[in-house]
Amino acid sequence: MSPRKSRFSNPFLFTPLPVTIITSLIYAGIVVALLIIHLIVPPAPTNPTPVAGVNTTEAWRDLQELTNGYRPYNSRRNDEVRDWLLRRIAAVLEHNNVGYSTEGLQVGTSRPYKRGAGFTRSFNTTTSPVVVFNDMLSNLTFSSAGVATSSGQHKKPGTSVYFEGTNIVVYIRGSEDDEGDWWNTASLAARKQNAKGGVLINAHYDSVSTGFGATDDGVGVVTILQLIKHFTTFGNRPKKGIVTLLNNGEEDFLNGARAFTQHPISQFAHTFLNLEGAGAGGRATLFRSTDTEVTKAYAQSRHPFGTVISADGFKRGLVRSQTDYIVFNGVLGLRGLDVAFMEPRARYHTDQDDVKHGSMDSLWHMLSAALATVENLSSDTSSTFDGEIDKRRRSNGKVSSGEGTDGVWFDMFGAAMAVFRLKTLYALSLTLLIATPIVLLVVGISVQRQGKMYLFSTKAYQHSSSDDDTVSLKGLRGFTRYPVAFVLASAAVVGLAFPITKINPEIIYSSQYAVWSMMLTAWLAVAWFVLSGADFVRPSALHRAYSLLWMYIGGWFVLLAITVAQDRLGIAGGYFMMFYFAGIFLALLISFLEFFALPTKAKYAAQSLGDTGRDVSDRPQSGSVGSTTHIAPSADEILAVDENQENTENDEADESTSLLRGDRNTTFANYTRTGRHPHDEGSKHYDEDDTPKSKAYGDEQAWSESLPRWTWLLQFILLAPIVIILVGQVALLLTSAMYQTGADGSSVFLVYIAIAIFSILILAPIGPFLHRFTYHIPTFLFLIFVGTLVYNLIAFPFSANNRLKVYFIQTVDLETGINDVALTSIDGYIRDIVHTIPSAAGQSINCSKQDRGKAGLTKCTWKGLAPHVVQGHIPSGVPPELGYSDWLHHNVSRLEGKNEARFQLYGRNTRACKLVFHAPISNFSVAGGGGKDERFEPVPQSGSSEIRLWSRDWEKAWTVDVQWSVGEGKSEGEEGRDGSVVCLWSDDNDSGVIPALDEIRRFAPDWVAVTKLADGLVEGRKAFVV
Repeated sequence: MSPRKSRFSNPFLFTPLPVTIITSLIYAGIVVALLIIHLIVPPAPTNPTPVAGVNTTEAWRDLQELTNGYRPYNSRRNDEVRDWLLRRIAAVLEHNNVGYSTEGLQVGTSRPYKRGAGFTRSFNTTTSPVVVFNDMLSNLTFSSAGVATSSGQHKKPGTSVYFEGTNIVVYIRGSEDDEGDWWNTASLAARKQNAKGGVLINAHYDSVSTGFGATDDGVGVVTILQLIKHFTTFGNRPKKGIVTLLNNGEEDFLNGARAFTQHPISQFAHTFLNLEGAGAGGRATLFRSTDTEVTKAYAQSRHPFGTVISADGFKRGLVRSQTDYIVFNGVLGLRGLDVAFMEPRARYHTDQDDVKHGSMDSLWHMLSAALATVENLSSDTSSTFDGEIDKRRRSNGKVSSGEGTDGVWFDMFGAAMAVFRLKTLYALSLTLLIATPIVLLVVGISVQRQGKMYLFSTKAYQHSSSDDDTVSLKGLRGFTRYPVAFVLASAAVVGLAFPITKINPEIIYSSQYAVWSMMLTAWLAVAWFVLSGADFVRPSALHRAYSLLWMYIGGWFVLLAITVAQDRLGIAGGYFMMFYFAGIFLALLISFLEFFALPTKAKYAAQSLGDTGRDVSDRPQSGSVGSTTHIAPSADEILAVDENQENTENDEADESTSLLRGDRNTTFANYTRTGRHPHDEGSKHYDEDDTPKSKAYGDEQAWSESLPRWTWLLQFILLAPIVIILVGQVALLLTSAMYQTGADGSSVFLVYIAIAIFSILILAPIGPFLHRFTYHIPTFLFLIFVGTLVYNLIAFPFSANNRLKVYFIQTVDLETGINDVALTSIDGYIRDIVHTIPSAAGQSINCSKQDRGKAGLTKCTWKGLAPHVVQGHIPSGVPPELGYSDWLHHNVSRLEGKNEARFQLYGRNTRACKLVFHAPISNFSVAGGGGKDERFEPVPQSGSSEIRLWSRDWEKAWTVDVQWSVGEGKSEGEEGRDGSVVCLWSDDNDSGVIPALDEIRRFAPDWVAVTKLADGLVEGRKAFVV
């Protein structure tokens, strides 16, 4: 058998067919696996009681009941859900035959508690294993600072909030907890002394006014009900106590969690698990974690999912929304986790966040993760989460939960989670930055000393440089081709972001995988064309080594920047680059070690000169493997060419024989290369290709015949799989988090740039091997690129399954009767949507860009249908606007000579109002609002332009005293304030209450989803001047 035929008997040689098949299968296999893990939720167990005290069927029924209507804080349905939760908790405890006590059910409540709700038996709180707190007493005043001005030197006025909480708290006493009702101890220090450090689990039972809240946060609520059932089941009592919090008012400003800080038992827990929903299904993702130690508790769940990059997004302010996590960690000082659903965001806060679009699998994914996490935290009796009660933490109201370490965490195929300290990542990164250049330098010097360093070597001497005779090594061949290909392919991919953003920017909203396909195929097609073309013109055995060397140099600088970020900024999200760089280093090291298999350059020169014995022409290597350069040859083509050449060369020469018999030319399409011209006969320079019957691949340097032919596979395995897994996981997570944020006003261009960057990172490892690909797969991928490019440029970006969110609000001037309906969404679509609304027909639609709130979106307003949020105050048949003034009553009085005023107001059929000021105020107080908490500022330093008032009672009469600062050059009492008194209506559970909203839902296209713009669906206002 000829040498060429024998080489194809080994399926792992560095030849086109094995390289194409193996690399393609590995890439495709890992990508498919990542997509399956990302898109398919692990199935729930068929047994409805997979764990003692847990019943998934019961949880699903609870979810159906909970989501049977919208339940914002400012709705009657919210009260119904609250009473239902109290009954369910009682039923769970009575089913488990657990003695429990109650606090706050009748004493001190502003709304009498219905004993029919289920709490019919009560035990002494000092001995009962479970205590249920019906918290109708916690009130809180706090504020949020305003955003910075355009100059950045000052802040705009912020927002102040007064909130009356209606939280439900269940305390499950741990076996190692103190007896007694220690939470009623008057001294805060004494309460902390008795609290040994339990676990808090939180979910909010309110929803937005336009969404049923199945995943935001219904699944979290029913998960807590099942946890209560589990940990009160015989044999499951925890060692550390557990506090479950069902808070009310999260959607409006994290109000419920902040109100919880006023409850004495808030000082008990040292760790927490917050269950949330920022999407509408899929897997429950670990959004963020305070430290390494608490993350390990979650990592032991059966299907952990998430990466620390999401936590970095919150830390750096890239994620604008927030959860109750910031209250438990930032205010109370607890250490814990944020676990939430995150996609699809198009259903988030809409009527598609319901049970019909959810699944038992998603419910079980969150429930099983929560169960494992709480079991691990509540069974940890070490001092890991305990700390000394120092004066500083006692004074600011924070729990002494010890000091955690910054962590790095990421899941592996949703089946396991790697967790280690950020300091460990920093140490490993620093080690790689320092050690790997040294290792390569030592190995390189060793190779050089043995005379085998062919990198950068242009010629070789038989004895010394003073010799007249030299042999060309062509060691620089292939040095620049990888960076050229990398730059051109990357520029093409990044460049695609510009036309897509300009022509069809929202296509990512529904077709994120079409965008991914376009980016990936574009990079690979361009890179293959450049690399294979360069290899056709100037084949080089050093292509892999040079490519890996360039990757190493670039990777070193990237890792350096990431290491600095780890140390200075505490950013852990670059962890994948450490593994990436380590793979590059190992692959490059193998290339260096391969040189030891080569003859010394002097020996090769001697062999070359000895074999020729004279000046020879630069002729083809008739015995080489693939003596021609191949762009995409098949095995049959190679064998045919070989046999033809051998037969021709064996023919006896005669007068008719061509003088160019051995050097005949074929075309580029036939995968052979042109013949060479002989050197001048008098030359003393010998080309490295002059060695006859070289076994080097194709027309690569003859000395390369001694290189191992299988090591490429080891290099690829070290380099590619771990990179595809880690980078691909991060890429999918970030895509899921960002691809539908354009409807919120976020920049879609950044999304396309992110996909382009991750496409480059995913495909870069194939660069050293890409020149060996046959043309079949790159051609096929090029066709995919063309198809996806056309699709992404012309396809309509929204569908019934990926609806564009439009933000609704109706404002009513209660004095004039004028009402405006407004929809806010993406310019270019919102006008077309408004034109489908019958009541807007024939009107002058006023549309304008928003510079605050939903900045970047366009708001269109028109005169809308009259709302009916307040019933029974005008006779039938009388236009509703005649009764508007009765919806809100207010009185404003000014203290003589003072910058102070008293507001008295109440609204009908509502428990939410606000005062809006055109100039900021400096302080305020609410009559009967309770004492001041030093942890919360009632007004930020920049002042407040708005006071939001939330009452647990309907139609509450408010008395609010307001003060404002004396202006420059003014005396006290010379300045006043003007603005509006506003009340909110958020209950849309009955048809006909808000006809304008009903009309939009009925007539808007099926690719439109309506959601709320603000806390109220309808805002009624009256002006004031004081």
